[in-house]
Amino acid sequence: MLFWNGNKSPARQQYELEVLRLVLDAVDFSGDISEDRTDYPSAEDEGNIFNTGVDITVTVLGNLKFGGKDKIVINSPIAKGMLGKRLLVIRNADKATFTSIQNDQQMKSLVAGIPATWADAELFRANGYSVAEKGSLEDIFHRLANREFDYVSLGALEVEQIYEDIAVQAGDLCIEPALMLQYPMPLVFYLNPTRKDLADQVHEGLNSIQSDGSFDRLFNDHFGEVVDRLKLPARRTFHLSNPML
Repeated sequence: MLFWNGNKSPARQQYELEVLRLVLDAVDFSGDISEDRTDYPSAEDEGNIFNTGVDITVTVLGNLKFGGKDKIVINSPIAKGMLGKRLLVIRNADKATFTSIQNDQQMKSLVAGIPATWADAELFRANGYSVAEKGSLEDIFHRLANREFDYVSLGALEVEQIYEDIAVQAGDLCIEPALMLQYPMPLVFYLNPTRKDLADQVHEGLNSIQSDGSFDRLFNDHFGEVVDRLKLPARRTFHLSNPML
């Protein structure tokens, strides 16, 4: 079985792989899991992964790149909304600007930098936010440091790892301490339309791990301390809608 796990952060890749393994262990899946972390440069290539032999992937529900494509969607979120809790990486010099933000219009006056192919870009535009969509996750923070835009938003489940592994190399950046953007962006399994057999196993396995507590334990192992460490409940939050849902 081939699991495509590309075009996402290492934190998500590791977590989503472990969820899949837990799901399949719950149904005594007898095959091997082959993982493909290829990053596709275009949305078209990403949307066509099931034509390349991929059996399963995790992506955001309603992902426009898969619009009109044959697929099986298991509508059971696996990350408890953590991808849609977006924290901002900003330039240290701009801390005062973000501290002073009190309303949506002030946020919309700033420009979000979003890597090409990420589903968030269309969502931001639909909510009236300004977007600079180009480049990769690896170079987006150098663009931020060079003042091509004002901030990069990342899910709470990945922001610390991405900041430590990538953003710090770009220079004088920080994770903004007081704000959060929030929108529904559930992560779910998408499957090759020819693999109904696998879809049935994934559905059964998800039900099993959600009822026996093993899913909660895995989630807490990865993210149990993140909510407190990043002070998510205390942040000034701006809510966006998700037109993809």
